[in-house]
Amino acid sequence: MAILIALLLTLLVFAFVVTRPDGGYAVPGRGYREYRIEGFSSWLQGHIVDSKNWGAIRACLAESDVCSRLTRSYLTADQFFAGHISPLQQRLQSGCCKPPTVCGYSYVSPTTWLNPANPTGDPDCYNWSNEPNQLCYNCNSCRAGLLGNLRKEWRKASTFLIVAAVVLIFVYVVACCAFKNAQTEDLFRRYKQGWA
Repeated sequence: MAILIALLLTLLVFAFVVTRPDGGYAVPGRGYREYRIEGFSSWLQGHIVDSKNWGAIRACLAESDVCSRLTRSYLTADQFFAGHISPLQQRLQSGCCKPPTVCGYSYVSPTTWLNPANPTGDPDCYNWSNEPNQLCYNCNSCRAGLLGNLRKEWRKASTFLIVAAVVLIFVYVVACCAFKNAQTEDLFRRYKQGWA
């Protein structure tokens, strides 16, 4: 049981270290946050974003209704910019369904934007496409949005692991105390028999 507790605590420390950095940042004049891949741990970047799995993840995102939900929710640019993108999928919608604000694209609809005359040097500005199956799925902001979702889910799982660790430590301490008391009683009984 002590080994199990040690492994659980090691997993907890690892999860907190890996998910500690948050790549989210506030955008002035917007009701939502955007995400930068550099803001996440290098371990997460290496195992999720830079892995061979991104093609499958990207295809799954393109087939989902993550971005189409935005078009049903917001009618005007003011509503979109002031709105709080769905908390459930905010990170993905902010990173994958629209170009980063720094690019200077003009709003037409939540998933349709007009190219700026002079886009910034950010590679995501050139990766954006108004095609529904493209959008910003090849953007680093989309990868960062996915990492933001993973970070949130790991944090939820860590809460469960903390509760499990506390329960295991409590059971372990009670078991050790019971074992020690049993040994003490046995020793006391033998001691009494020796005097008799």
